[in-house]
Amino acid sequence: MTIFDIITADKPSLSFEVFPPKTSAGMENVRAATQEIAALKPSYMSITYGAGGGTSAYTADIAAGLQQLGVPTMAHLTCVSSTKAQVRAQLDLLRAKGIRNILALRGDIPQGMTIDHPEYRYASELTAEIRDYGGFCIGGACYPEGHPDSATSAEDILGLKRKVEAGCQFLTTQMFFDNNILYNFMYRIREAGISVPVVAGIMPVTNPKQIKRICAISGNTLPSRFIRIVDRYSNNPAALRQAAVVYAAEQIIDLYANGINAVHVYSMNKPEVAREIQAMVSEIIR
Repeated sequence: MTIFDIITADKPSLSFEVFPPKTSAGMENVRAATQEIAALKPSYMSITYGAGGGTSAYTADIAAGLQQLGVPTMAHLTCVSSTKAQVRAQLDLLRAKGIRNILALRGDIPQGMTIDHPEYRYASELTAEIRDYGGFCIGGACYPEGHPDSATSAEDILGLKRKVEAGCQFLTTQMFFDNNILYNFMYRIREAGISVPVVAGIMPVTNPKQIKRICAISGNTLPSRFIRIVDRYSNNPAALRQAAVVYAAEQIIDLYANGINAVHVYSMNKPEVAREIQAMVSEIIR
């Protein structure tokens, strides 16, 4: 089943993201965690792709293994530090393993690497390449608070429109912590003629270091309510994790209530977090 079919169904969808290990030594731990999350029978699971394609083989292996467990999967694919030959080889690998859903991303340039003449500059170019290859349902990323590299909101939405015109069939948002930011973003992209389905990306932030990293990379706005929770429980890991899960679940419930029918949780290979969030919305997604 394609992700497009899942997220456009009448039933609300709840999906989870996992990431592969950086080396083979961590594969068993990651596999165990992903299998625990798969046992929850989410709508689908996505598997990330390391900077520069460093985890590409693991991404494909994990995705194939999850599909054998009966869970639809979506493999990430980045392009900024890849050649067209490398992208084609990864598409061949994913097709051979029976993966039919791809999240097409530009990706970040790996630390310490410089690319003077990249073969891909934008995710829209990768999207078009996958479209021409054929056989995949293609998703893309969007940024409710604006892409960090875009000078203006209008420029960001223009780039998003190019991505959709290149063949992107649905969008998954960067994380956000205030639902009103998403609702305003939805209004703006619909006004711009972008009509593809949008999946809301939610991250339960379970430790303070995550928050600093998130803000440094993406410049997320942190609501005062969220900041107070972190300040109050930052020295109590168990309490902070519980509070973060409740905060994320409240966001998800509000999204469903306001007509956002597809939610993707950045669960960071934490089965307990996925399990608790699913339990909190179990009757809503039934």
